[in-house]
Amino acid sequence: MMDAVLTLEGINKTFGAVHALADVSIEIGRNEVVGLVGENGAGKSTLMKIFSGVYQPDSGRILHDGKPIALRSPLDAARAGIGIVHQEQSLLLNISVAENIYLGREAAFIRHGAINWGAMHAAARRQLGKVNLDIDPRRRTDSLTFAERQMVELAKALVLEEETDGHIVVFLDEPTSVLEQIEIDILFARVRALRGRASFVFVSHRIDEILQLSDRVYVMKDGAVVAGMAAADATEEKLHRLMVGAGRRTEYYREDRQVPHAPKVVLAAKQLGHAGQYRDVTFDLHAGEVLAIAGVIGSGREGVVRTLAGLLPQTEGRLELDGRPVTFLSPDAAVRVGVGYVPQERRVEGVVLPMSMASNITLPSLRRMSRWGVLGGGERQLARDWVKRLSIRPPDIDLPCGNLSGGNQQKVVLAKWIEAGVRVLILDHPTRGLDVGAKQDVYDLVRTVCDQGVAVLLTADTLEETIGLAHAILVMRDGMVTQRFEAPAGSKPGQLDLIRHMV
Repeated sequence: MMDAVLTLEGINKTFGAVHALADVSIEIGRNEVVGLVGENGAGKSTLMKIFSGVYQPDSGRILHDGKPIALRSPLDAARAGIGIVHQEQSLLLNISVAENIYLGREAAFIRHGAINWGAMHAAARRQLGKVNLDIDPRRRTDSLTFAERQMVELAKALVLEEETDGHIVVFLDEPTSVLEQIEIDILFARVRALRGRASFVFVSHRIDEILQLSDRVYVMKDGAVVAGMAAADATEEKLHRLMVGAGRRTEYYREDRQVPHAPKVVLAAKQLGHAGQYRDVTFDLHAGEVLAIAGVIGSGREGVVRTLAGLLPQTEGRLELDGRPVTFLSPDAAVRVGVGYVPQERRVEGVVLPMSMASNITLPSLRRMSRWGVLGGGERQLARDWVKRLSIRPPDIDLPCGNLSGGNQQKVVLAKWIEAGVRVLILDHPTRGLDVGAKQDVYDLVRTVCDQGVAVLLTADTLEETIGLAHAILVMRDGMVTQRFEAPAGSKPGQLDLIRHMV
């Protein structure tokens, strides 16, 4: 490429015996959007950390405007005009939005040893305006929704516009995974508007969005770039084959494995409510059933899910487990009666990042696996079995979970609860951030646990996934259930049927 802003040439990076990047070469042109796709563990996260100065390559070189450059720290990357909007959000929740946007950049607002808060808040408002987010920059960040925090991440990255004279490059790591369509449209419009003086690298598992937004696409597999092409020359099927070595299977949601659920009611909610979030929610969840809850952000579905996981107390109605009243005052109370929770924010609530894969997988099962308080040798073999079964990469059971990609962390969370033998499994956006191959593994697991009589409550990223997996669907709007749909195999409702009751 004649006008490349950033170029990688022959980059290699290893971690012990794991070759995370193998002779990777890519180019990012001026004023273009480059799509980057690949399975979880393909090397995308490592590549972004090379660009952001978190990791340094073992060999190869990085060129900026055709000249070699060393990125030894995130500060070096920022000075070169490189910013990242992280999938696993990097914001500090206990400080204000403005403080997050200018974290590490406070010197620009210091006068006579004190921060000029008025100037910082005014500057933060300008940044928020770039992403059409109308919030008070003085608000604590933990008061925002997940989607709002994602837009703050983007506003924070765009501070580079004011700090850098040259062309900026912004990496978008799964930026749409928690956004509603209107917010995705705003994001895409802003990306297109900024192309006059910025380039973007769009990392996503949503291949349709990659093709919609990108000019060119690189495909990674097993730490190497296996293809690069113009987006106009790519199709979803072609990219999928390059990513996983096979075409997308017809029975993507394993509808062929969906069988009628058992008559036994495992968990029942009767006029369940939490003041200010949802009310009058009633349902029966049967053994072997997938009951999905659909709704836009703020519809109340998030509150229902967190109540069932013991994270949000019910203030109205009642819950029954096997016909007996229960109240989940804490996650521990839910776990003790056989309720497992796969959270949407896996790094915060799903895994213990410094602990090994083996320790995370067996964490809820320690009482069963220990004798007189001492673990036997079965823990490691059990972990190896799950790593093989779910194709977790890299397959090192002693590796801390913090070193895994987001998708592989999610597989560890799923393995943990299935191994624990839960009777109710709550799946809160279980495929968020997973590639198409990993999603298929999750769908297979959902069908398998249903075959074993586990009752599953699901909230999903897309209506397609909701419909494909569910036996029945509750639609919520404004904190209430507005409609229930049966969704037997071969006779599923359409997306428009659900949307009519969602908005």
